[in-house]
Amino acid sequence: MIAPRRFLPSIPSLLALEAVDRLGSASAAAEELSLTQSAISRQLKTMEEQLGVALIQRSQMRLHLTPAAKEYVQVARTALNQLAQASLKLKANPTGGSLNLSILPAFGMHWLAPRLQDFARRHPEVTVNLNTRLRPFDFDTEQFDAAIHFGQRDWAGVNYLPIMREDVVPVCAPDMLPDDSDDIEWLIKAPLLHLETRPEAWEKWFTAQGREISGVQGMLFDQFSTMGQATIHGLGVALLPTYLVEADLAAGRLVPAWHGPGVSLGNFYLVWPQSRAESEPLRSFRVWLQGRIDQAPNT
Repeated sequence: MIAPRRFLPSIPSLLALEAVDRLGSASAAAEELSLTQSAISRQLKTMEEQLGVALIQRSQMRLHLTPAAKEYVQVARTALNQLAQASLKLKANPTGGSLNLSILPAFGMHWLAPRLQDFARRHPEVTVNLNTRLRPFDFDTEQFDAAIHFGQRDWAGVNYLPIMREDVVPVCAPDMLPDDSDDIEWLIKAPLLHLETRPEAWEKWFTAQGREISGVQGMLFDQFSTMGQATIHGLGVALLPTYLVEADLAAGRLVPAWHGPGVSLGNFYLVWPQSRAESEPLRSFRVWLQGRIDQAPNT
């Protein structure tokens, strides 16, 4: 049940309060909201009278929220953002059935995107909206219905659907491969490329080859796509997922830098919050994805 109406300020009042908090003055808030300064002041005064709480402290020419109002406006800002996102979803798909999915760039582009046409054909009533997040986030503050997660089952408060294991291989440009490439020592001395979200990847890979090393340094990248291009252009050796380098290996743009045992650094999962009821679009996507997984490896 929604709280009694007397506890619910109007949206214009909330927008005025949020803008004053963010911008620090009624004049700046008025300019952003296309209102007069007196209109902003009236909105704030009306809210104070409605709630029976002082919201504004005035010092010289600036307005400041009271400590209680500071806490309140954080919740109000989240609610306003959620309402705005809901309105965008409604406008984008007025018949209903949108799914906001957080993806990882390389996996989303190279594994998921080519398969989404099949989902769209089977479920034309669902609009899938994709957005990139590199790390776990709070589903209570982000407007996502589900996310693609890599690693272990270390995301609290979510359900997991395993998608696939990721195997990585060391690759480099052909001109970079030395004559003594059968000796792993060349890799230890080579410029090694790193992904920000997997800082211990090379240490784990060397351990799997029977070599313990630490303190590996080199160029740092935030995405596989840029690290892959740097590898093709001879800037170093990279650990890249097999699904990502198949075409480059086949075309000769990259070559294996070592032929030792394969290594997996984690798994891909579809995750969604346990705190929410599963929506129909999410259920449709989850069931479809499970079907594609069951068809592996030729998904």
